[in-house]
Amino acid sequence: MARGKSFDEDVAVTRAMEVFWSNGYAGTTPQQLVDALGIGRGSLYNAFTSKHSLYERALRRYFETETVRLIETLDAPGPARDRLRAALQLVVDAALTDDRRRGCLAANAAVEFADRDDEVNVLVRRVFDRQETAFRDTIREGQRAGEIAADVDAGALAALLLATINGIRVLAKAGPDPDRLAGLAETALRAL
Repeated sequence: MARGKSFDEDVAVTRAMEVFWSNGYAGTTPQQLVDALGIGRGSLYNAFTSKHSLYERALRRYFETETVRLIETLDAPGPARDRLRAALQLVVDAALTDDRRRGCLAANAAVEFADRDDEVNVLVRRVFDRQETAFRDTIREGQRAGEIAADVDAGALAALLLATINGIRVLAKAGPDPDRLAGLAETALRAL
């Protein structure tokens, strides 16, 4: 008689996300995953088929958790400018308090895989597209409310803010300098 699964798959995916986020895909060994998930190697492969399959699920979980925090900040009530400032501050604060200097899992995946993995690139694009859309929608709300100039290209500004948050995360990986990161956020906000 086959034994049932003796672990929570949802918790396992979240733990795997943390391991991949800290080490990257190539830098994560099956043994690190087994240790972090608290399961046997056989259970790892029975539940997730492969390390790559688990990585894809970890990227999806990142979208569901980390990306959603940014979107919730942008979707909160209040003036659009304040929400945009709060979103950039959220990224700066996360970068400054992450003692492991992990950056952004989606950006890390984009760099690690480049154009060598279509499925990973689809997942990465999903994260970036959703963030950019949230920025664009908030900018457009600000334009309708008269907070942001109507003649400014909302799409271009959204792309700038997306590049800014990823730049903040990458710079923080090399050494989190609070003044530098805050200055970068402020400079981007002045474009509004």
